Amino acid sequence: RAYRGERVGAATAITVEVVEPKEGQKGFAVQPRRWVIERSFGWIARCRRLARDHEATPSSALAFFVLAAAMILVRRIARAL
Repeated sequence: RAYRGERVGAATAITVEVVEPKEGQKGFAVQPRRWVIERSFGWIARCRRLARDHEATPSSALAFFVLAAAMILVRRIARAL
C-alpha cells in the first residue's frame, strides 16, 4: 500500500497496480502475481551489498541495484549457452 501515492505514479512510466484484499476478507489469502515481486526481491537480496542499506546516496544504491540485476541476467544467459 506504500506504492499508492502520487510520487510513485509520477516518478516512473511503469504502471503500478496495488492488489487489495477482498472486502470482508479475514486471515491469509494468496494475492495474484504477488510472488513475482517477492521473487525478484529475493534474487536481488542475494547480493551481499544490497542486503542492507549501506549506500550514502540514492543514486549509488540505484547503481548497485542495476549492477545486481545485470549480474542476474548475465548468469541466466550463461547457463542457457
